[in-house]
Amino acid sequence: MTTETRRRWFALWVLFGINTMNFYDRMILSVVAEPIRKEWTLSDSALGLLGTAFTLLYAFVGVPFGRLADTRPRKWILSAGCALWSVLTAASGLAQSFWMLFTTRLGVGVGEASCSPAANSLIGDLFPPKQRSRALSLFMLGLPVGMFLSFFISGRVAHAYGWRTAFLVALLPGLALAALALWLPEPARGSSEGRVESARRPGSPYLVLLGIPTLLWIIISGALHNFNMLAATSFMTAFLTRYHSLDLKTAAFAASVIFGVSGVVGLLAGGWAADRFGGKRTDGRLLLSAMTLALAAPCIYLALRQPAGAVVPFVLLAGTGLAFVYVYYSSVYAAIQDVVEPSLRGTAMALYFFAMYVLGGSLGPLGTGMLSDHFAKQAMRDAGATSMTESFKAIGLHGAMHAIPVLCLVLAVVLYAASRTVGRDMTRLRAWQDSRPAQTGTGGA
Repeated sequence: MTTETRRRWFALWVLFGINTMNFYDRMILSVVAEPIRKEWTLSDSALGLLGTAFTLLYAFVGVPFGRLADTRPRKWILSAGCALWSVLTAASGLAQSFWMLFTTRLGVGVGEASCSPAANSLIGDLFPPKQRSRALSLFMLGLPVGMFLSFFISGRVAHAYGWRTAFLVALLPGLALAALALWLPEPARGSSEGRVESARRPGSPYLVLLGIPTLLWIIISGALHNFNMLAATSFMTAFLTRYHSLDLKTAAFAASVIFGVSGVVGLLAGGWAADRFGGKRTDGRLLLSAMTLALAAPCIYLALRQPAGAVVPFVLLAGTGLAFVYVYYSSVYAAIQDVVEPSLRGTAMALYFFAMYVLGGSLGPLGTGMLSDHFAKQAMRDAGATSMTESFKAIGLHGAMHAIPVLCLVLAVVLYAASRTVGRDMTRLRAWQDSRPAQTGTGGA
């Protein structure tokens, strides 16, 4: 193994660790949502607002972080961001009221907004296009692994020591990874493609990116996808607790299997398949994602149709559906880099995440919570009751979760539309690059 290869893999494993803590810290609130709701007598809409506050600030702050990732050393951005969100996650455990927790979650959103634009840009310059889906898949393994560990560990810690302690245990691993980030290599932008390219197509960087049809379709897909993922992750433990009558520790373990195991399978298989299909045809990555999301819809629908108490069939069907959903990350993230020049990739990811979280993620928890409250009140009225009970809340959340498979089908159509434009956009980018003299070298700091 050459020194250059070792540097790449060291960087990828550190980035994987940072992304793991990114999602670990993010999911703690979902794991302990029920004890928080009961302690402070909150509605599902209020719980959804906590998720919405995080995602909105995450999205808005991510845009300037994306521009920084295109112009400044990415390892410093990653290190500072990881340290910030780790400290504020621990501070969430000290909150004594809903609004104190709300404020700390805003701060966590600021820190975590630094991760994806800088990390995706760095991976694009470390790995050549033919290896990029697999490299991004390994980085994105931090999503299911972080979620698995968060549901698994946080559920047990909260069960034994209370929900506040679950936030505190995340501090030291995050600070250790923030220190390791300072040792990351900093390759020149475009070096993995044989040219050190700091130029970009003329005009406003935002207008250049929004003028790429494939990127517009991908941005729409991101909003739909994140609505689904945030809806599912924010309420899965609550759904298992209410509808399937599991205790917190068991519900958190079941959720860790659904999100963790399915994510590892979906990302690894998806990364291999995306590189394979992407190498054979320009629309291969996006067609793959469209097909797997179409397959995810019936699996998730059938999972939701399982009767109360049928936990094993629910976990198997939901896990299978989410394995298909996770292929999205392996294929779509690499497709963004296929149509965007190296000097704009951080900005492109920031724009994508802005729409992903403002139009999708921010509405996912809040919209699902509001749907849940609506269906719960409807069930209460239909029963002729005058007071809300936990059984009505279970019915309400069960009804709200049915939005997820419907949006999977819509998402499949959007990705198919993106596959129809990607070939032309890749040709346009190559023509612009070929019109410029290549600057070979690796550069970097």
